[in-house]
Amino acid sequence: MSAPVEIYEGAIDKGLEGVVACTTGISSIVDATLCFRGYTIEDIAAKSTFEEVIYLLWNDKLPNKDELKQFRKELLAEMTLAPDLVKHLQGLPTQNVHPMAWLRTAVSSLALWDQDSQKLDVENQRRIGKRLVAKMGPLVALFERTRKGQPFVPANPEKSIAWNFLHMLFGKEPDADIVHIFDVCLILHADHELNCSAFSARVTASSLSDIYSDITSAIGTLKGPLHGGANEQVMLMLKKIGSVDAAKKWIENALANKEKVMGFGHRVYKNGDPRAKILRKMSEEITKKIGEPHWYQMSAMIDDTVQREKGLLPNVDFYSATVYYSMGIPTDLFTPIFAVSRVSGWLAHVFEQYGNNRIYRPRGKWVGKQGLKYP
Repeated sequence: MSAPVEIYEGAIDKGLEGVVACTTGISSIVDATLCFRGYTIEDIAAKSTFEEVIYLLWNDKLPNKDELKQFRKELLAEMTLAPDLVKHLQGLPTQNVHPMAWLRTAVSSLALWDQDSQKLDVENQRRIGKRLVAKMGPLVALFERTRKGQPFVPANPEKSIAWNFLHMLFGKEPDADIVHIFDVCLILHADHELNCSAFSARVTASSLSDIYSDITSAIGTLKGPLHGGANEQVMLMLKKIGSVDAAKKWIENALANKEKVMGFGHRVYKNGDPRAKILRKMSEEITKKIGEPHWYQMSAMIDDTVQREKGLLPNVDFYSATVYYSMGIPTDLFTPIFAVSRVSGWLAHVFEQYGNNRIYRPRGKWVGKQGLKYP
């Protein structure tokens, strides 16, 4: 007789919705409140910088003046890309290539330029973490410059991550107001509890794989359009609509035909995404600044109509689309920019996983055949 098949009778929830997979002290979502280490996202976005938020996520406390100065110095010193690394990455295909696929390969390649890439002691974890956070922006900028046939712009370690990304992307001194807005965007996207990519990073880390593998796993997860690509789809939707006058009729038809409107609803937030409220104001400011307020006006009309007719609220992707587009950033770079920010949160989760580890090994509920005999 064949051995009986074990039927696992534990809880099963599609997509693990509502399943608690681990304990964490990094970020929390309660109703419509997002907190980083106990501080609300509204408070942090109004008063902090991205570099300070990274320190907070990694150390479970805000830095004092000297700690922030030292951390920032060590972090920004890692932005430089070695000439032979740049040459290697410039040799990768860029035409008709998904930017996230290129970024995934580039981050994996960084390990080959790191002799201590396999070490998991705490000191090395933090060193690699700083290296990855600092280099993510330059890597995305390098991709864009390479595919346009433009020379690589070196980093300036005296300037912030936000300033450097915009300078390296466009090759010119960025506007101070735009730098501030972009810095706030990096803060808003830095972490978001146990999202899909953070969970994949933790799963890879739980096997005690190296940090470069952990972050490469997260990038591969973020690449999926159900996770990281929604803001790109929002901008494509707005471009298709074309004008404020056309927006009212478009959204009425879309709702009547039960079509999906990109950038609305969230698996966790049922009473609104607090980041969307911050981004709505930023969208209004930046579209007015560049002389193209219609992008915000279209978005606001769609937002107000969907809320009124369907009771659905926008998520972080809805207004971040017009904010990034107004900066002149190509739409297919929206998700890589997400990674420029979220790598800080991924690393916080990786550090937390290493510090209290047990390999992830869930069960699958058997729904297949039983008792078959091989002829």
